[in-house]
Amino acid sequence: MLYFRGCTAREKLNNIQSATEKLLKLADVDYHILDDEKCCGSVLLRTGFLKEAEDQIKKNTEILKGETIITSCAGCYKTLTEDYDGLDVIHISQLLDELIKEGKLKLSKMDLDVTFHDSCHLGRHCAVFEEPRDVITSVADIVEMKNIRENSLCCGAGGGVKSAYPEIADQMAKSRIEQAKETGCKTLVTSCPFCKLNLENGDLEVLDLTEFLVKYGGLNERQ
Repeated sequence: MLYFRGCTAREKLNNIQSATEKLLKLADVDYHILDDEKCCGSVLLRTGFLKEAEDQIKKNTEILKGETIITSCAGCYKTLTEDYDGLDVIHISQLLDELIKEGKLKLSKMDLDVTFHDSCHLGRHCAVFEEPRDVITSVADIVEMKNIRENSLCCGAGGGVKSAYPEIADQMAKSRIEQAKETGCKTLVTSCPFCKLNLENGDLEVLDLTEFLVKYGGLNERQ
């Protein structure tokens, strides 16, 4: 398997990469990474740079074809699945769900309530709703926000909004954080590094799904 980290986990939120690799190693998943990994082209596509995105997709396809690709990023998952041809792609939430159900990751259930944010790319775009929730409920209980699944509120980070209109991105994040706080939970989990980056504001503990398992899963490390 090839672990395609994605730009955000690779460049900005390195703890997501570290947590993901730790979980893969604990589950004895045979994987490798690309030392010269390039952007999947998602941001280029969503912001209208179609020719540049097409060139990027062609270059990446030559490298990625024939691999089973694991990705941390919801945006990468959508792009590699829908905008590339013939790639075998699995989001980390889907793989973790499989590994837990197969008994390859041993977790401990805690008396802990958390809430979960469905990202646009993974949720309404790719209809991946159950797997991250199944992973979370192996460790904690989920208290759902008012808007979930296909009706989830956007965090405000995607589509170039955070770069071009940061004040709008901040307003959208604030609305989502308010919904999360209304659940009474102290921890917000998401399966998208972009969402984590935009939702972190100090009011709540915001964790990627992989970080959540490493911190709260009671994992028994195997040497």
